[in-house]
Amino acid sequence: MDRGYIQVYTGNGKGKTTAALGLALRSAGAGRKTFIGQFLKSMDYSEDKALCALKDYITLKKYGLGCFIVDRPTRNDIDHARKGLEEMEKILALDEYDMVIFDEASVAIFFGLFTVGDLIGVIKKKPLRTEIVITGRYAPQELIEIADLVTEMVEIKHYYNKGLEARLGIEK
Repeated sequence: MDRGYIQVYTGNGKGKTTAALGLALRSAGAGRKTFIGQFLKSMDYSEDKALCALKDYITLKKYGLGCFIVDRPTRNDIDHARKGLEEMEKILALDEYDMVIFDEASVAIFFGLFTVGDLIGVIKKKPLRTEIVITGRYAPQELIEIADLVTEMVEIKHYYNKGLEARLGIEK
């Protein structure tokens, strides 16, 4: 892989993180290394256990203090996310990963944890060969414009609307 591109998965539909994790799995199968930085998330999900089995190829780090912010982020939420973005900038500079995933980064921007300019400043420093994947609802137009691939997940129907909770092995 000579050149890595910038991919964005956004929209209100289900599957943005799942798509990114699928890319990480495919990358691992090709013997490539992936770093996943998850903003806003701190809970353990079923995929975390599966990723441990691929620890030679996939590294996961969480930069969240809760599952998602419902109201307004605290100063601690903001500091934690910005520290995570700074760490991911250093990871890109090391040039040790073929793919770097910024999971829920668009949501972090939406809640003001960092700016779209901050994120673009980081990803513009990526090594040429590194693939960047950014997930999360509310992808700002500036991010869409610099991306090479943008997929919008659209919710047509969702069982959450009927009161079904997240299921182990499917949503959590």
